[in-house]
Amino acid sequence: MDLAKIAADHKSPALAGFVSAITGLAASTGVVLAGMTAVGATKPQVATVIVFMVAGYGIMSMVLSKIFKMPVSIVWSTPGAAMMVAAGTLHLGFGQATAAFLVTGALITLTGFWPTLGRLVSAIPKGIANAMLAGVIFSFCVAPFQAVMNYPGIVVPALLVWLVLYRYATVWASAAAIVVTYSLIAIEMPADLSHVQMWSGFGLVAPQFDISAIVSLAIPLYLVTMASQNVPGIAIMNSFGYTIPFKPVIMTTGLATMVGSFLGGYAFNLAAITGAMNANEHAHPDPKRRWLSSVYGGVFFLIFAIFASPIVAFVLETPRVLILASSGIALFGTLGNALFEITTDTKIRMPATVAFLVGASGITMWGIGGAFWALMAGLAVWGFTQLPNLRKTA
Repeated sequence: MDLAKIAADHKSPALAGFVSAITGLAASTGVVLAGMTAVGATKPQVATVIVFMVAGYGIMSMVLSKIFKMPVSIVWSTPGAAMMVAAGTLHLGFGQATAAFLVTGALITLTGFWPTLGRLVSAIPKGIANAMLAGVIFSFCVAPFQAVMNYPGIVVPALLVWLVLYRYATVWASAAAIVVTYSLIAIEMPADLSHVQMWSGFGLVAPQFDISAIVSLAIPLYLVTMASQNVPGIAIMNSFGYTIPFKPVIMTTGLATMVGSFLGGYAFNLAAITGAMNANEHAHPDPKRRWLSSVYGGVFFLIFAIFASPIVAFVLETPRVLILASSGIALFGTLGNALFEITTDTKIRMPATVAFLVGASGITMWGIGGAFWALMAGLAVWGFTQLPNLRKTA
């Protein structure tokens, strides 16, 4: 056995897996924590969710990549977590939120089993779907600039780091800015973590079905997970020459979401941007060996899960405005991409603008949150403005 040859074969995949795992976690953990607390999770429940989900992502990435011999990266949905924060205005209990997660998982599973549902989701104009997302996360993205007034010594350096790296090393920009943010928080606001346990055990959450929670959270979360994670994830893999097996992969992530919902987990889905890190030429010169990068990424997910409890405890001791600010920096790229989709198609521009404004307004009616109304408003304006064209076609 040539150990040097084996080491050379695994060096690049290990580095790619490490970079993708750390980038994804550093850039989005704050958003997920904010989302969990917004829907009523207690501190122990938040820690349970993070440990379980990160470990689950690691295991699923390793298993699926090994089975299909391609870099299948499973992660959480950052825009989906932003949806949870927006749903916080509804004052849901965590049991109601977990019921919504269960329904989301069922819809994802059904999409894998019945691809027609996936095509129906894809039929929603991308501009409108992205406008809904942009409206929901807009308040996050302005939070860093609002926080500058009270915490300039923390937020300004983070924004400067983001700007410099966005210019010279875009993939690291958000992750590095988040690391700088929490490093400065640790220096200026040290937290006492001596009471935090590395392992506190898992506790089941009983789902409490509520129609407003399902309409306000489950449906938007499903649409965002499909539109901003699974569909782009499959497209990105296709661009690198990998044909993701749609049915088994989507059904597996949907079933995992359903099982995970009983522990408070909210989504298992394909990675998009970080997935590309495991699929490009930097992961391995041989495309047939790049699946190792997702396996190594899964290993690093598992390592992170071991230390998740003290990390969660530290973040939850941080002032909420700084959590939102760090989340906003992580979502700059998401907002930029969403706004681009709004402005690309002139036929969709006005319906998408209406959807964006409704989503950004934070409107809540009959216990149903703004994400749903944003989508409905955008589709209504689109349908009304397209009605003459449909009549001409008929």
